[in-house]
Amino acid sequence: MVEWYNNDEFWDVMSHKLFAVKDPAETKKEIEQIISLTGITPGSKLLDLCCGQGRHSLEFARRGYKVTGVDRTKRYLEKAKKEAARENLSVEFIEDDMTDFKRKIYFNAIITMYTSFGYFEEHNDNMKVLYNSYSSLKKKGLLLIDVVGKEILQRKFTERESFELDGITYIEERKVINNWSRIENRWIMLKDNLQKEFKLSHWIYSENELKKMLSNAGFSSVKIFGDLAGKKYDENAERLIAIAVK
Repeated sequence: MVEWYNNDEFWDVMSHKLFAVKDPAETKKEIEQIISLTGITPGSKLLDLCCGQGRHSLEFARRGYKVTGVDRTKRYLEKAKKEAARENLSVEFIEDDMTDFKRKIYFNAIITMYTSFGYFEEHNDNMKVLYNSYSSLKKKGLLLIDVVGKEILQRKFTERESFELDGITYIEERKVINNWSRIENRWIMLKDNLQKEFKLSHWIYSENELKKMLSNAGFSSVKIFGDLAGKKYDENAERLIAIAVK
């Protein structure tokens, strides 16, 4: 059986949900916040890990960063490459799995956005992503991970929700398993007479759990924030942003 994250049909059917057209101003704001939070400067070598259709990769390239985007979905990369070519941007897009990609002592910074970390069922596979990132970073390089923290999920948890997007109805059903270590999801897409359903699951991490994992991977220091603007990770946090330094 193919794991959900290796199922091309899932990424194809759910692409509109995952990558609905966003206001370019939102992308610019996120990039500006990342730059402010990390201090990375134009000319730095940046890896956008699980880059999807390249929204962040392209914006960093527009600002003079040397960007490599890695994703396992060929269709997403093709779209990103077309946009880079249209704008005459130099971005290296690579089709690869995040557990395999590694480029020793090369990058100044690595980012992985929107809960792209924690997919793999085996804990050691998620740790392999961190080991690869550590190996790929230059000395004093940094890794930024953006996920929904366990504390946030516990505060906001709902078992079921639905919404409509451009005439397509999406339904999400959620169940926490293994003593709040993982979450199982059932995603349903309804369009006209077509219905597609997928089951997916991933790990959910607390602040302390993610800090421990990063430390075990070799990172010398880890800071945690509640959003990309650098707010505290407290009862009002919207995201769990970890910044780990090699």
